[in-house]
Amino acid sequence: MRMIRQLAAAAAMTLTALPAWAAELVMVEQAGCEWCARWDEEIAPIYPKTAEGKHAPLRRVDLRDLPGDLQVSRRVMFTPTFLVVEDGKEQARLEGYPGEDFFWPLLADLLTAHTGFVDNTHTQGGS
Repeated sequence: MRMIRQLAAAAAMTLTALPAWAAELVMVEQAGCEWCARWDEEIAPIYPKTAEGKHAPLRRVDLRDLPGDLQVSRRVMFTPTFLVVEDGKEQARLEGYPGEDFFWPLLADLLTAHTGFVDNTHTQGGS
């Protein structure tokens, strides 16, 4: 019985030492946003399957109802705005949606610079 308790204690310590999601991508959006709808068509279906999506899972929030656990560096004015967040704090942002050809390299650059993401799919200046 003592051995089981020691193993359980060791397992619990190991699990609490594991980090939660180190990063997340917060999409600030609002109803009626054309560019949000375009992002939904072009990016949303594949985002969770990408290296970026696995590294920084997506969380969507409404511009007029930002959650209290999100600390932004300055007021969000435009939608969509994509916030790179760690531990609830904004690390970087991408304002607007530049189209899928530009979105991926810009996002990869932000994640690499601010979260330790290793980009194995895009190179500087294009894919």
